Amino acid sequence: MLVRIRLPHGPQIRPSRRKNQRVALAFAALLTPAAFAAFVLALWRLGADLGYLGAFAFQDGLLSRWQVWFAIALAVQLAVIYLTRYGSNESPAHVSAEPRRAHTPPPSSRRAS
Repeated sequence: MLVRIRLPHGPQIRPSRRKNQRVALAFAALLTPAAFAAFVLALWRLGADLGYLGAFAFQDGLLSRWQVWFAIALAVQLAVIYLTRYGSNESPAHVSAEPRRAHTPPPSSRRAS
């Protein structure tokens, strides 16, 4: 005699949302204009060095170099990318490589009696 117990499929377990996802997205939204502003300052300083634009706001010191402003813009934009990945619902930790398939029971094997 073969007894099969069939249990109904319950709800699928979904990974919980990470803490502070909304905060990460808010900071990413606020840092995007800051990265753009730093890039514009880098272009302004480069244009001032080439003689195409007027005097730059910082005449001497560390912030008077266009490379520094470009590095700041790059670092802030990378932070925006990482914060956006952390805050999005489709971050790599939540996405599986394969789509989930519905469970199908194996074909029944009845014994001839």
